[in-house]
Amino acid sequence: MTVLSDTPNNLKMLDDLFAQLRTATAPAEIEALQSGIWQLWLSSGDAALDKELEAGMRAMQAEDHTLAIALFTHILQINPDFAEAWNKRATAHYLRGEYKASLEDIAETLLREPRHFGALWGKAGILRQLGDYRRALRTLDRLAALCAHLPGLPEQQLALRELLEDSGPLE
Repeated sequence: MTVLSDTPNNLKMLDDLFAQLRTATAPAEIEALQSGIWQLWLSSGDAALDKELEAGMRAMQAEDHTLAIALFTHILQINPDFAEAWNKRATAHYLRGEYKASLEDIAETLLREPRHFGALWGKAGILRQLGDYRRALRTLDRLAALCAHLPGLPEQQLALRELLEDSGPLE
């Protein structure tokens, strides 16, 4: 990873937060740890890019997904290693119903930050919507390795296992 915000201090903070997240069991603790991780992810290390990212997020909230995608694309042209810009663009594509484009951007996000729980959760949701239950379950299993006690995760895994059992033998 060569994101502008990947200073040794930020990477250490991320590693520490993820280590705590792996063992966290209380929902409030998990939420606080995730919030700390998001704060680090949302910073590119460049104030102008961070403002543009915020503008893109506001555009998504206003349901102007075309503008959001344009803003996130511009950020990625300047800093293609900024994982969170890939993730936000994936979200905007998803909100427009563009699942293939969203999955492509999620792959780019995970290439740069394999522990990105937001991207993993989104990927699992899209795969489930597409009926690819096996890959969705594998994605959730990957997410469980990061935070086994993530609220809602065990229920989602169980639901997918049941869907797979109903559709035939598990591999």
